[in-house]
Amino acid sequence: MEVWRNFVADDVLASTFPVMNVDSMRKIDRMAGVPLCFLMSILDRVMSFFRGGKPARPDTTNTLFVELSEMGSAIIVDPAMRKLQKEVGANLHFVIFKDNVKSLDILQTVPAENIFLIRPDNLIVLARDVVRFIGWCRKKRITTVIDLELFSRFTAMLCFFSGAKSRVGFASLHDEGLYRGSIINCPVRYNPHVHMAVNFISLVNTAMGKHENAYSTTPVDQKELSLRKVDPSQDAKDIVMEKIRSIYPNWNGEKILLFNVNASDLLPQRRWPRENYSKVASDILELHQDAIIVATGAPKERDYVQYFVDQVSHSRCVNSAGLFKFDELVPLYSISKMMITNDSGPAHFSAVTPLKVFVIFGPETPRLYMPIGGNAESIYLGLPCSPCVSAANHRKTSCETRPCITGIPTAMVTALLDDFLKVQVKSPEPTIIP
Repeated sequence: MEVWRNFVADDVLASTFPVMNVDSMRKIDRMAGVPLCFLMSILDRVMSFFRGGKPARPDTTNTLFVELSEMGSAIIVDPAMRKLQKEVGANLHFVIFKDNVKSLDILQTVPAENIFLIRPDNLIVLARDVVRFIGWCRKKRITTVIDLELFSRFTAMLCFFSGAKSRVGFASLHDEGLYRGSIINCPVRYNPHVHMAVNFISLVNTAMGKHENAYSTTPVDQKELSLRKVDPSQDAKDIVMEKIRSIYPNWNGEKILLFNVNASDLLPQRRWPRENYSKVASDILELHQDAIIVATGAPKERDYVQYFVDQVSHSRCVNSAGLFKFDELVPLYSISKMMITNDSGPAHFSAVTPLKVFVIFGPETPRLYMPIGGNAESIYLGLPCSPCVSAANHRKTSCETRPCITGIPTAMVTALLDDFLKVQVKSPEPTIIP
């Protein structure tokens, strides 16, 4: 599912399918993905019969992780990858979309030479990369593949193409829908009631032979969910500070408050209104004269961010969208006092630093997607209808008013930020109950 959505901005596909939208992509995923998975499942059973079936226990010597489109998941899965590496000495590999590979560079758990990049530029380029991927997997002698995606039929097919005898991934078991055939031959029941970090650990536990069936019965210790921290060099911090002075020449060491007001176009329902962000920013600048607000974002988000800055209309609020390179984000987070953000990648990237982060949730839930670094605090109304998007509905919602997120009062958010800036006490690590 995710792979089709990544085509939406591509000029070639747009010219080929001019009326393509997310609903059309969902139809393609169902109409093309389901029969393909069915046919591949039959082929896999025939091949398995002649080669003697899957191993009694997965051979994790060369393990490949598959996660294409969720940059934040590359951070959340890191404790699971390190566990596999530490306990069984697995040689780690990863396949990801080219535009998202920077998320793996933050912690560098997977060696660069063991990362395969897929380019979703258009269907022809994608097909070529899949062919290259097949050869790369044979060269790397991939023995086990772990699919981190939530029921993506495309990634299931990549698992098959990898040639690995053991293919670990999420299964719906007795739940309706989400058909991927039997390509995933080491299934793990996806549990929507525990954090994704716990689900990822469950996949790794299955790869290590700790479960006899698809139910992940091995307890997950809180210590297994710890995230390694990154301490940027002083030179990296100096470069970031010079860039801040380039957009705010009067900066003289005032506290840096980061506002990330955007979220992925794939799920715009996660965005708290910019007008609300602007109100909170104006109030915080009035309450804290010793602080500046740096609005962050990608180059393509500059206009969206500028609208927020224009509404704040204060000399101590500046637009940095497109200013910082991806590898400069961690140094930026390390010199900043706090960040407020929608539920998006930056919340997880910042988790490798001590930065205090306030994350606004609406149609999704912090129980599954809270950053695991220990310094995050969720802002979440938890309405009876929340969360309304999930793996089971391909993150589709028909709610347009979004009271789960638009109903979050600015006064409450301002109070949370103000209290933190006054006390500046590090919040305790959130408890994740497996």
